[in-house]
Amino acid sequence: MAEINVTPLVDVMLVLLIIFMVTAPLLKAAVPIDLPDSRASATNDESDQLTISIKRDGTVFYEEDALAPGELAERLAAVPAGADGKKPQVTLRADKALDYGRVMEVMGELNHAGFTSIALVTGVSGGSGR
Repeated sequence: MAEINVTPLVDVMLVLLIIFMVTAPLLKAAVPIDLPDSRASATNDESDQLTISIKRDGTVFYEEDALAPGELAERLAAVPAGADGKKPQVTLRADKALDYGRVMEVMGELNHAGFTSIALVTGVSGGSGR
């Protein structure tokens, strides 16, 4: 037989593509947090977004940098608005054992700084979560 069978190659490539598509968003988050589970559907990832993480002990992270108490407002004020005049989308990651009031404090700081588009990140439970 003179032909090359490419079907196994295509199958392997599709499996690898799916694996990379699933793991790539997980690699973006550098602060390890035990996220709450949700059955919500996934949202679109935007390239110009800001990640705020809150660990179980209440420590707030701006991207991967730990912030001192009261430093979040200063960091948020320094974020420039986009070409359309809007602030970038914020993805808020909070540990599931964290006090709800602490999450609301951070969301209040975000709202006060002019961030109106906030996505709450969750783990996956029965579907893709975000």
